[in-house]
Amino acid sequence: MFIIHVASLGPDGMALFPFILVRHRHPGPTLLNHERIHLRQQLELGVVPFYLWYVIEYLIRRMQYRDHYAAYRHICFEREAFANDQNLTYLNTRPHWQFRRYLTRATKR
Repeated sequence: MFIIHVASLGPDGMALFPFILVRHRHPGPTLLNHERIHLRQQLELGVVPFYLWYVIEYLIRRMQYRDHYAAYRHICFEREAFANDQNLTYLNTRPHWQFRRYLTRATKR
């Protein structure tokens, strides 16, 4: 994993295997853990399939919720990362393909 500072980055962080792009020079441990969870997801699926799934699920959620932020927060990869980003030891015990658990739990608000 390589952390790269990109001041003009829109979000606070973004995982593009094997890099974590961050907007601020000194990202907090929660943000880094969130992005590390995404790196693990990308390793499991492969980078291209991960992003294809991510975009397709975003489009489905966008139609479902009719709101960008709600659609983003309900993508299974984001749900897993947000649910566990404060647990800094999560990746030590995370089961393989754990993001699938969060796919079926998305509900309409």
